[in-house]
Amino acid sequence: MNAPTKFLFDVDFAGGAERKPALALAEHARKLAEAEAAAHRRGYAQAQADARAEAERRIAAALERIADGIAGAANALTAIETRLECEAVEVAVAVARKLAPALIAREPFAEIAALAGDCFGQLVTAPHIVVRIHDALYTTAREKLDDIVRAGGFEGRLVVLAEPEIAPGDCRIEWADGGVNRDSASADAAIGAAVTAYLSARRGPAVAPAAAGAQRHVEESTG
Repeated sequence: MNAPTKFLFDVDFAGGAERKPALALAEHARKLAEAEAAAHRRGYAQAQADARAEAERRIAAALERIADGIAGAANALTAIETRLECEAVEVAVAVARKLAPALIAREPFAEIAALAGDCFGQLVTAPHIVVRIHDALYTTAREKLDDIVRAGGFEGRLVVLAEPEIAPGDCRIEWADGGVNRDSASADAAIGAAVTAYLSARRGPAVAPAAAGAQRHVEESTG
């Protein structure tokens, strides 16, 4: 049996390989410090970039919220303006409908006189003009229409007829090839239809009863 081989610790197993010089402790510390400083700079720069990106994201989100708020406020203001405008129209129509009958009752001939004056001034050469009015106004109308005829220079024949079916304050004026009719009920219906169409266009089609409701409110408060 062969004897065990002893380790020869004094043998250079590297053979003839060249040894690298050992790094001095001070140089090692310097390089380590430089690496740490570079890593710190990179981390700081990355942190700054991340902070800028986060700040920009938050600013963009805040600006978006502000824009949404402004748009919402503008829409709300537009809705309020539309509501106030429509309510003002409703109240104006209701008040006019409340006051018109009282004004006609106080001065039933005023609108007839204004219409007749316009017609007579343009029909000075007509052979005759017929004015149909409510029978309760016949006497007053007969006298005042004569004055209007003379003032307007009309030289034809004036005929005044009492018509009980014509409402007080209304009249029909007729001449040879034409005529004009003052019908307060038809005018009120036309105004109501125009107001309803306007309100429907401004607020949507579900507002048809609004004007009537406003009129009832005015009548209750002033009646």
